Amino acid sequence: MFLRRIGQMGRRQSSPILSCYRPLITPIQHPSPNEQSRGFVSEMRKTAFEDRIRRLIRNDIQYELDRSPLTQLVSKFKSFSVDERSGEQWIRLNKKFGDNEEIKLEVTMFQVSAPPAKDGSLTTANDLELYISMVVDVFKDEDSGILEFVCNVWPDSIEIDKVFMRDQDGMTGKPYLGPPFQDLDDELQSSLYDFLESRGINDELAVFLHKCMQHKSKNEYIRWMGNIESFVARKK
Repeated sequence: MFLRRIGQMGRRQSSPILSCYRPLITPIQHPSPNEQSRGFVSEMRKTAFEDRIRRLIRNDIQYELDRSPLTQLVSKFKSFSVDERSGEQWIRLNKKFGDNEEIKLEVTMFQVSAPPAKDGSLTTANDLELYISMVVDVFKDEDSGILEFVCNVWPDSIEIDKVFMRDQDGMTGKPYLGPPFQDLDDELQSSLYDFLESRGINDELAVFLHKCMQHKSKNEYIRWMGNIESFVARKK
């Protein structure tokens, strides 16, 4: 009787302990054949899409190279030094002029101009014209500020859009930048064009800049495509 009671007590005490451990023992779940098949197909589709992107990019790069090879931009044009950096949209030129002047040019990549439509006619691709934006800064000394020209560079000419003075530390607020250049007296306009031409900023420079930007646009386009192709090809 005593032994039977002890056995019953032992069984009653051991049950809660075992019940605590049972939830921790779970069977290992293996993916079903259908799940494995879906994952394999998904990976195959991903690889196929990536291979297609890479193939299209490589074909496009080869097409561009077959048309003309990549070129290294020159480092000088007449008295200007030329600074071109891969991956940037700018070309920078600078030179010394006279005893106390420094001239800096910042030139952007191509932009597109559409002439106004005439008589309701539609603008076509043949009507579009490429131009380059250029900022010309003329320095003399630390106290004199900067004379700045904002220009449009056409394939064979330079057009002044605005001219104004600014501090060498940049512009704060909204300073007065003068009237539109076309509103200035004709003789003053002509004199300002002469001012730039005497410093080598002329039609010949416009032709050079357009050739530079043609090469840079192509180089940057091929570099951009190559970076995308490398990223798509990269594995974890």
